[in-house]
Amino acid sequence: MQDVAQLVRALVCGAGGRGFEPHLPAKSLVEQTRLFCCYDFTMMNFSQIKSIVTIRYQKTTFIVVTLMYIVGTLGLIFPSTQPYFKLASAFNLWVSLILLLLFHQEYNRAFIITAVSIFLTGFFIEVIGVHTGIIFGKYGYGQTLGTKVLGVPLVIGANWLLLIYCSTEVTQKIFEKLRKYLLVNMLFDNIFLKAFFASFLMVLLDFLIEPVAMHLDFWHWQNEQIPVQNYQAWFLISFILSFIFLKGKFIKSNLLAIILFLLQFTFFISINIFNIVYP
Repeated sequence: MQDVAQLVRALVCGAGGRGFEPHLPAKSLVEQTRLFCCYDFTMMNFSQIKSIVTIRYQKTTFIVVTLMYIVGTLGLIFPSTQPYFKLASAFNLWVSLILLLLFHQEYNRAFIITAVSIFLTGFFIEVIGVHTGIIFGKYGYGQTLGTKVLGVPLVIGANWLLLIYCSTEVTQKIFEKLRKYLLVNMLFDNIFLKAFFASFLMVLLDFLIEPVAMHLDFWHWQNEQIPVQNYQAWFLISFILSFIFLKGKFIKSNLLAIILFLLQFTFFISINIFNIVYP
């Protein structure tokens, strides 16, 4: 792994890493990206990597993530590139989650337990759902989302954690604004109301996801009909997981979560519109 990192450094920075001057301020996005690539991440600990990605190159990270979703949207829209970009769908979700966690501010025991619990709960609920059909309805996963365990892609657990984290963060920001302008502290501090609103956002997003998921072979419903039961179960599970996340005793302030949630909405809206216009 270290040899690969050194090779990348040589290709990007030149032999011996010439031109790599991290003590100088980056003057452009191109320069920031070049300097970012020149870091030898294999020799760093988590805190150092976190600092580089979330502080020194925060703007660059936001731009790269946005471009990643824009390119992914275009790649999945056009038939000639769709097969290749479908293969990258799971990778995109893993990268999104990893970056989201890098931007998380407080890694205490409460957050780790909460994050792992949401990941595992979401994953095993899907396992039960796929094998019984009693939770969401009768459905099965395709091949697009990668490696499966017990019939469910591993990335589904990551997706649950990603969406719960992002939807609750968006809810927190919306409620902060409402509390500021409406001056009703008690109402907008209510954790049940926050969990309810976060679940509403989750269902709204799922409404956009479902048609795209079938079109891209993420998963398929029996007779290609999405049951109302799916949205009901999605809301209930989202409410419980959102409540658990909101109750956790850790800092909840992550700008990337808001960006990722907006990108997800834009991503699925764009593909849905294209599929309607060009069926």
